[in-house]
Amino acid sequence: MKAFAIAVLATSLVACASTPTVKTDFDPSASFASYKTYTWAMKPQASSPLVQQRIIDGINARLQAKGLREAPNGDIALAAHIATGQKQTLDTFYSGTGMGGWGWRGGGWGGGMAMGNATTTVHTYDVGTLVVDMFDAKTKQAVWRGTASGTVPTSPDKVNAAVEAGLDKLFAAFPPGTTAAR
Repeated sequence: MKAFAIAVLATSLVACASTPTVKTDFDPSASFASYKTYTWAMKPQASSPLVQQRIIDGINARLQAKGLREAPNGDIALAAHIATGQKQTLDTFYSGTGMGGWGWRGGGWGGGMAMGNATTTVHTYDVGTLVVDMFDAKTKQAVWRGTASGTVPTSPDKVNAAVEAGLDKLFAAFPPGTTAAR
């Protein structure tokens, strides 16, 4: 189950679970209007073949919705990568007297200090990032990059929703110039 959750990131790619952090960049001199086809130079490798296929299918669907079609020798070469890792947060809860025993205590100001108890809990969670690079197949120059990062959910349904949300946000402004925000 952990391998399944880690596979996604992307997609991220979700705290972040439902709202992935997405960044895009592009070569302003690239003529995106001239690109009509694409080919996969490198498909993402995920721990789960199901998540991997959903990511590939999701990218294909979004590119096709933008008017591109997959072809053996496309105008654009696609390369996608998935990176995963773990992060930790610390939550500390205080009980007892709160501000401690500051004040007059037999030995003068500040004496007899009693801070109460503190309990710290470590939360470990998986994070993932999907990187999609596009290259002009003729010039071999990078023309677009998109990354989607976020917390990887633990349930398969939430993983699938995170992939969809990440890909939607990643390709919302593709090709560059189609929407105001990148």
